[in-house]
Amino acid sequence: MTHRFLITFLLFCFSLISVKAQLLSEKNNFTRQDSLRGSITPERAWWDLTYYHLDIKVNPDEKYISGKNTIQYKVLESKSVMQIDLQPPLKITKVIQNNKELDVKHDGNAHFITLVDSQNPNEINSIDVYYEGHPREAVKAPWDGGISWKKDTNGNHFIASSCQGLGASVWWPCKDHMYDEVDSMLISVNVPDNLINVSNGRLRSIEQIEDTKTYSWIIKNPINNYGVNINIGDYVNFSEVYDGEGGNLDMNYYVLRDNLEKAKEHFKDAPKMMKAFEHWFGQYPFYADSFKLVEVPYLGMEHQSSVTYGNQYKKGYLGNDWSGTGWGLKFDYIIIHEAGHEWFANNITYKDAADMWIHESFTCYSESLFLDYHYGNKAASEYVIGLRKNIENDRPIIGFYNVNKEGSSDMYFKGANILHTLRQLIEDDEKWRQILRGLNRTFYHQTVTTKQIEDYISKETGIDLTEFFNQYLRTIKIPTLEYKIENKELKYRWTNIIDKFDMPIQVTINGKEEWLFPKADWKTKSLDIKNTSFEINPDFYVNSKKL
Repeated sequence: MTHRFLITFLLFCFSLISVKAQLLSEKNNFTRQDSLRGSITPERAWWDLTYYHLDIKVNPDEKYISGKNTIQYKVLESKSVMQIDLQPPLKITKVIQNNKELDVKHDGNAHFITLVDSQNPNEINSIDVYYEGHPREAVKAPWDGGISWKKDTNGNHFIASSCQGLGASVWWPCKDHMYDEVDSMLISVNVPDNLINVSNGRLRSIEQIEDTKTYSWIIKNPINNYGVNINIGDYVNFSEVYDGEGGNLDMNYYVLRDNLEKAKEHFKDAPKMMKAFEHWFGQYPFYADSFKLVEVPYLGMEHQSSVTYGNQYKKGYLGNDWSGTGWGLKFDYIIIHEAGHEWFANNITYKDAADMWIHESFTCYSESLFLDYHYGNKAASEYVIGLRKNIENDRPIIGFYNVNKEGSSDMYFKGANILHTLRQLIEDDEKWRQILRGLNRTFYHQTVTTKQIEDYISKETGIDLTEFFNQYLRTIKIPTLEYKIENKELKYRWTNIIDKFDMPIQVTINGKEEWLFPKADWKTKSLDIKNTSFEINPDFYVNSKKL
């Protein structure tokens, strides 16, 4: 083993451990801070976000941020205390409404603002929250996020935010809960004039202010809080126009100056991604805000309309294939996976972190669908089946509600295989495609619960999938088909299942495909010959045991 190969192998193993660690630390003992972060508190419930203007100055030399966020909201109920979130060491310096400075009580990451003026239902009001400080520095972005303060190979500052799990309040003050997405947003970022800031949406203006420039980006679509980002570096830009389902889509690419020619070739995966995913999921959800890939000093993240990229211009995941089949080296994992989140995470967004599987299971599965579109069904099937070796079944995919706690990292590889199994049950790929497109149409720009997703799929398939989802999402039990063949008779049953689980399964008996309908009790099937061959369709994520 060469020294270079050893380093690459160890890096891949470390990355695997990092992904499995996921976005939040493992814990089951929750605190008041967890509840303040993860629940719809009374101080959040009475007002509805309508608009943000985040207006900040970033000082790279000092690793310092200062500025304000103007928070516009619609009053739902007449209340006077508002919760705004901001994580130390950042500090709120003052809050202003109608030229009046307001009282703020601090409780860890939550800050309770007492409003002086009457808050009348249906009014649109706003407050200005001023803040400053040294934001938390990312340790292992994006999993242990914050702000990454790096330098490129030419010594220029190379800075980016990443905050899923931790929350957007790690670097800017906001209503830091996923249930309430802001309707639109303006992001103004002042940086030294030798650098460029790239954020979400479209570039509205560049203003020279002495030896700095302020870049203002306008977002016209609803956006979740962790999807908001800043990316600062010595960027150069190239672009193309994609002829998509919604018309002409601007696709912009911002990369470090030295990587321009490399990126022009490597980013050809981006329009291939768009073609495959518009086929499977429907129209790209953010035509008004365009699509961007932005190079960053960490692996990458699904920031809405500003997808970040740091996969070192390699195919696969840092040059490796999660599936071990070779199919994972046919595409750049970060481009395909993170852009897939534009449909599942940014268009359809979970209300509670416990339902993060809605983001990750569908998006991990999107990798298989990308292969299906460009390389065929066999490639797609082999890839998703190959992912199974990474499944740990350590804990359920559904997490804990109201405390900002996601479930097992199996939401990736197991989740993809759950959906692949569901595709087999439907037995109609066009119907399956219309269900995926229907999800994105029905829940367009919405925050959702697991129940909404389950109910929709059950309704559209015409199958009661209650036990199916309970088995795979809420337990770590993998259904096991026990069977025995003797005297021209096949006996079979499900074990390791929840009550009432009765999923049918496709098998091949003596070269002929057919369906079995096992339950917890033994069932019997007569066979034509004594020496019978029996195989379970490998596209089903189940175990088997021959007795």
